[in-house]
Amino acid sequence: MRDESHDATADGRPAALTLKDVSRCYAASPEPVWAVRDASFSVDAGRFVCLVGASGAGKSTLLNLIAGLDSATSGTILVDDTDVGMLGEEQRARLRLKRVGVVFQDHNLIEEFTACENVMLPLEALGVRAAQACARAEDELDRVGLQGLGDRYPAQLSGGQRQRVGIARALVGGRRLLVADEPTGALDSTNSRALFELLRGLCDEGTTVLLGTHELMSQDFADTIYEMRDGQPHEVDAIR
Repeated sequence: MRDESHDATADGRPAALTLKDVSRCYAASPEPVWAVRDASFSVDAGRFVCLVGASGAGKSTLLNLIAGLDSATSGTILVDDTDVGMLGEEQRARLRLKRVGVVFQDHNLIEEFTACENVMLPLEALGVRAAQACARAEDELDRVGLQGLGDRYPAQLSGGQRQRVGIARALVGGRRLLVADEPTGALDSTNSRALFELLRGLCDEGTTVLLGTHELMSQDFADTIYEMRDGQPHEVDAIR
């Protein structure tokens, strides 16, 4: 298993993702709750990293911090060389549009939009013209195995296909870091394995994937696995 404790690649480039002593504390009575405590690790580009652990162990909170959907109480999160904690809300939203794609357990597709229209949304938010956005969205749908299904509405797609649309939307525009929280949670084992195979293939093409999951099959595909215990990630052996 590859050592990911460093902050830069062998040629001196920054790691795709670096966490240094990241913590998230929520005020609560009678004592504060530490959802994440002193999380530190680095991930090189093109690596598949899974966070596993019981519900409430801090997986979702850590993923939200990395995606800029929540703010750390302390510590540093670097996406490439960008310090997420130094960004304002609008800048973090821009980071997600251009560099960090987010995939949810509930695909969060707009039911009234076709698959293609759903994938186009981030591009249109960046000011890409409709015709170009449509062409790029279709290319991304092809990439995740949904050739010819761009004109279908979410209700006309299977659960696995809807999640693939969500992945296409998260990647469109050249985003290279994918943060996914339980994307297989609502899928059967066959579709879950197919989704893991897709994500593994994306990593092999250079996309970095950080995924929170309860799936035991994650060990068949991940480069590195961290078990979240009491808000801290502990590296465990992966089969790969």
